[in-house]
Amino acid sequence: MLETTIENAGWTAVTVVPVETRTQWRAFHHLPYLLYKDDPNWVAPLLLERKMHFDKSHNPFFQHAKAAFWLAYRDGVPVGRITAQIDELHLAQHNDATGHFGFIEAIDNSAVFEALLDTAESWLQSQGMRRCVGPVSFSLWDEPGLLVEGFNRPPSVLMGHALPYYQKHIAASGYTKAQDLLAYDYENGLPLQPTMEQIIARAQKRHQFRFRHIRMDSKNFKAEIALLLDIVNDAWSDNWGFVTMTQAEVDDMASMFKILLRPDSVVIAEYEGEAVAFELTLPNINEAIRDLGGRLLPFGIIKVLWRLKISGVSTVRMPLMGVRRKWQNTHIGAALALSMIQHARINAWKHGGKRAELSWILESNERLRHMLTLVGGTVYKRYRIYEKAL
Repeated sequence: MLETTIENAGWTAVTVVPVETRTQWRAFHHLPYLLYKDDPNWVAPLLLERKMHFDKSHNPFFQHAKAAFWLAYRDGVPVGRITAQIDELHLAQHNDATGHFGFIEAIDNSAVFEALLDTAESWLQSQGMRRCVGPVSFSLWDEPGLLVEGFNRPPSVLMGHALPYYQKHIAASGYTKAQDLLAYDYENGLPLQPTMEQIIARAQKRHQFRFRHIRMDSKNFKAEIALLLDIVNDAWSDNWGFVTMTQAEVDDMASMFKILLRPDSVVIAEYEGEAVAFELTLPNINEAIRDLGGRLLPFGIIKVLWRLKISGVSTVRMPLMGVRRKWQNTHIGAALALSMIQHARINAWKHGGKRAELSWILESNERLRHMLTLVGGTVYKRYRIYEKAL
C-alpha cells in the first residue's frame, strides 16, 4: 500500500492513503462539496454519474487503462484527493512514457498539494513512466485541464471548475505549462459578417454541399455516432495529445448523448457522397442541474427533464466539430467549418439557446482560433494542462 506522510512547519502531518473502503470513496466524492460550498459558480456534479464514471466495470476507459486513487488527511479529516492513470492507448500512439494525474482537489495549503502530487508521481514512476501530465480526468475525452482564467462564470457541460489557488500550488510542485485549452463565448443571435456569409454561399454554389441532421431512431443512432467519431478520429488525429476513441467508448458516449440530443443538435455535411464534416451541440445541462446539489432523487430528475425538454436552457456548448483532414487548410474546409458554426447558431437560437460555448480549442490551433474571432467569439475561460519530468 502506497502511503505518504509530509510534515509542514506549524501543521499536523498530511497523510495520503489509497482509496479502498466505502467510507473513503464517499469522502473522495464528497470532498468537492466542502471545498466549493462558498463558490457561487461551482456546479455540483450528479453524484450517481460520478460514481459510475469511477466504476471500472462501467467506464470503458478502464478497458485500456489503469488508475490509482488517493485521499489526503490531516487530523483524520479529508483535505485533498488525486488520481493517477496510465492509458495504454496513449502509450501505443505516442510512445512517450507519459502518465497522467487528475481529479485533484484540495484545501489552500502547499503541503497538501505537494503530498498528493508526490504520491501520484511515485506511483507513475513505479509503473515505468518518465513524465506526468495533468490534470486529465480521466482523459482528453473527459474533463481535461485546470481552470486558470474565467472563474466568474459557471462551467458549461463536461467542462471543469477550480479554485484560483490551485494553479500556484501545482506550479510550486515543479509543473510547467504543456498546453492551454480555450473556451470561447459566442452570442447565437449575432449574425455572421457579410464576408463570412459570402464564403459559405460561394462554396455552396460551387460544391453543392449537402447538410443533414443526425438520425435518432434506434436502428441508426449508434451508426450515426460511430460516423461522427470516425470523422473526429480523422480530423483530430494530428492534435496535441490525441488518443483514438474505442468502439466501447463510442457506444458509451452514444448512450449519454441520446438523452441530451435533438435531431438538429447534430449537423453532418456531405460532399461527393462522403460525410466530410459535422458539428455537435449540447444543451448546457449544468444550467439545468445547478440547484440540485448533485442529487437526482426524489424530484431532481423531473426538474432536469422539464428544463431540458420543456422550458429549455439558455446556453449550449459545442464540444465536437471536425472536418476531415484532406479538406483542412483548403477553402472547402474553411467553408465547411463556417457552415457548421452557422448551422449550430441558428438551431440553438431556435430552441432558446442565446449563448454558446465553443470548447475546447487548443491554444496552438491558430487557424480555428482566427476563425472563431472572425465570427464574433471571445475567449472567456482558459484551462491549463501541466507537465513534469519524473
